[in-house]
This record gives sequence, C-alpha cells and structure tokens, in this order.
Amino acid sequence: MSQALENIQIAIFASGNGTNAENIISHLKNISNINVSLIVSDKENAGIHNVALKNNIPIFVIPKSDINIGTEILENLRKHQIEFIVLAGYLKKIPTNILQAYEQNVINIHPALLPKYGGKGMYGKYVHQAVIENNETESGITIHFVDEIYDNGEIILQEKCIISENDTAESLAEKIHQLEYKHYPEVIANLLKTKINVKKTNETN
Repeated sequence: MSQALENIQIAIFASGNGTNAENIISHLKNISNINVSLIVSDKENAGIHNVALKNNIPIFVIPKSDINIGTEILENLRKHQIEFIVLAGYLKKIPTNILQAYEQNVINIHPALLPKYGGKGMYGKYVHQAVIENNETESGITIHFVDEIYDNGEIILQEKCIISENDTAESLAEKIHQLEYKHYPEVIANLLKTKINVKKTNETN
C-alpha cells in the first residue's frame, strides 16, 4: 500500500489560545501517517492562529454566515482531504451536515465528568465554578464522540482528579489542563492508528 493511502489527514477546530491544539500537534508529529492538515477557527484574532503559523498549518476562519450552516467549512475539509476532526476548545456547535459527513469521526474533550456539568454554556471557567460551588469531591475530563446535542456523544474515556478543600475554580482548571494534556493526544493517536490499520487491511483484501 502506498504511503499516501495510509495517511490520515486531520483537522483541529479551536476558538481560543490553542494550548490543547499545540499539545496535540506536538504529540502527533512523532507518529507516522498522521497529518494535522488544517486548523479551523471561528475567531479571526484567537491565539490558535499563532499555533497554526508556527507549525506551518493552513488555517480557515469560518465566515459568520457559515457558522451554523457549515457549507464552506465542509468545502475546506474536503479540499484538504480531512478524515477526522478534533475539537480542542472549539465553542460553537458543529453543523449537522459536517456531523453527517464525519459520523463517528469528530471528537471533543469536556472539562468535567459527563453527564454532569455538560450542555450549552458549560465550558471553561463556568464548568469549574459550578463544580466548586456544588462542593464536588472530584472532577475530571470526558473525551467523547460529537453528535447533534451538546456534550451528548458516546464516551471514549474519562479520567478523574480529586478536588481538595482549598481548590478554587482556577486551581481546579489547572488540574484539568494536566489531564487534558496527558490523555487527549494519546486517545487521538490510538483512534487514528486503528483507522490506519483498517485502511491497510482493506487495501490488502
């Protein structure tokens, strides 16, 4: 099988500074046949642009008119032959046409233990504040497939951390970031390695 056929092209969607995205890109650079070929953002001035520039990855900024429709997003994904989408701090809902085109090939990471503290408006500091205010003793991350409902898709992995009496939303956020940095790239790599193996098997049969 040719090298080109084995490669998996992925896109990362991000809205913020891109720290998770940069960590993922760094991790995947060490794995053959996996290429981060496109970054998609809904914000023109987000820090993710610097990440894209530094790593020489094309970035597509979604026009406001296409945020909920997804026609131009889908055209760009197809242009770059994207097979898998990673959400890394992307806050908008993914349009239905993209979810249909990439069924079970879009994943997200949520900074809490779903189904608790999920849904619209539950992101970033708002999640951690809610967890602290409700006197939870643990929190964590949930990596899951994305469907048409916020934070509802099939769970791939959950990892927990203990919340101490002295934790604040800020200190909890740091604990969650460490879990994200450790586990999200590994889950992505494992899923993509499985897809590569399926490609190889299909090619030889």
